[in-house]
Amino acid sequence: MNSEIWRYFQEISEIPRGSGNEKGISDYLVAFAAKNCLEFIQDEALNVIIKKNASQGYESSPKVVLQAHMDMVCEKNAEKIHDFTTDPLTLRMVGDMVYADGTTLGADNGIGMAMALALLGAKEVSHPGLEVIFTTDEERGMKGAECINQDNIEGRILINLDSDRSGKFYVSCAGGPAVRTSIPLLWENTGKGRTAFSIKVRGLLGGHSGSDIEKGRANSNKLMGRILKCLEGRIEFGIASLDGGVMYNAIPREAEALILIRPEDRETVMGCVYEFQKVFQNEFSESDPGIEVSSEEQEALPEKAFSPFAKSLVINYLYLAETGVNTMRMSMPGLVESSVSLGVVKTMKDAVEFTALIRSSVKSLHIEMLGRIRALAEFSGADVEIMSNCPLWEYRPDSEIRKLFQSVYKRMYGRDPEILSVHVGLECGIFDEKFNGQMDMISLGPDVFEYHTPDEHFSLTSAEQTYGFLVNVLKEL
Repeated sequence: MNSEIWRYFQEISEIPRGSGNEKGISDYLVAFAAKNCLEFIQDEALNVIIKKNASQGYESSPKVVLQAHMDMVCEKNAEKIHDFTTDPLTLRMVGDMVYADGTTLGADNGIGMAMALALLGAKEVSHPGLEVIFTTDEERGMKGAECINQDNIEGRILINLDSDRSGKFYVSCAGGPAVRTSIPLLWENTGKGRTAFSIKVRGLLGGHSGSDIEKGRANSNKLMGRILKCLEGRIEFGIASLDGGVMYNAIPREAEALILIRPEDRETVMGCVYEFQKVFQNEFSESDPGIEVSSEEQEALPEKAFSPFAKSLVINYLYLAETGVNTMRMSMPGLVESSVSLGVVKTMKDAVEFTALIRSSVKSLHIEMLGRIRALAEFSGADVEIMSNCPLWEYRPDSEIRKLFQSVYKRMYGRDPEILSVHVGLECGIFDEKFNGQMDMISLGPDVFEYHTPDEHFSLTSAEQTYGFLVNVLKEL
């Protein structure tokens, strides 16, 4: 692998950079620009734009914008001790693949950052003038990209470095809102004669709620809803807390409910949990073979629990909330057209919050899915908040950068690349809006697998090949 790409990826991995915690990585980029005598802009959102003059002979070529995001999704295995706000990632290699140790790797989008830094630092690569945009808070709604001042960018060709498959170039993407539904809570005292039980759903594979949604993987929040709904029909119990998932753009891997029961109902609870362990193992034997459902009696008894009415609303909402593929794109076999993922459930002081992410390449469909969420919320007495809304990036038939990618790839590899739409949100949608459709864009990246999970890994060979291809594209420009 290109030694500079690997060096920069290692340096990036030393800096905690979860969404909302990008000050360290943003300052690292500023220091890199200063060290290499490159012009830079760091804005209030901590986005960094670094500019590099054209190589000799390329002064009259159109400037090219490269773009990657700084932040990463922070997920870890339950037994892993790791503080994403302070601890560096521990990298390990398995053959050609790079992993972290029990945590997400941040190859999404650290490997894109590393390639951009290698280009900015390279002396021997021929290229037009470069404007490299490093954005913040992409994983929580692309808030950094929204704050980019378009007056700071001259180029009208943008190469996004946030794709995940070598030889597959994305030319459009889905969009849609992240939606938070809040069911108000009334609390009541626990009272005497109760026993606390923790019910846990663990061992799911999870994954990206866009690119992995068609794989039929289990959603821990929805599984917990089934368990609680079944228990509601068998015994009287209270709920002290209900939590599942970490990021709304990841398929949740774990969920936990703390319930309060009568001592004589212990066997019923344990029997129900055992029953669902078998049911889920059968239903998800291929997609989530490591699924676990467990219950454990707790020594400490919580002082308060949801009121019976609030408990009923919460269970019914969780049980009925949609998640998974909504429609497939008939004109592009295998492509998800619209979906929704219930990514996070969290018990707060005065409400239980349910956060879902809607994705669609057809605007009317994401409006329809949002309407169904609003309707269910209305029945549940819940408030609905639009947290963010990622715009669509529509296919551009006359794209010159797409044509160049195709010709360079065929010359290098003797075959045509795949030109695809992708069922995830890319920041290209925001840049398409900011530049009024005048930015000619394409997205590429090396092979990255299982991102947004602790099994995230990328191919060293693929990263080197992608970088080499990008160098050739810039040389052609």
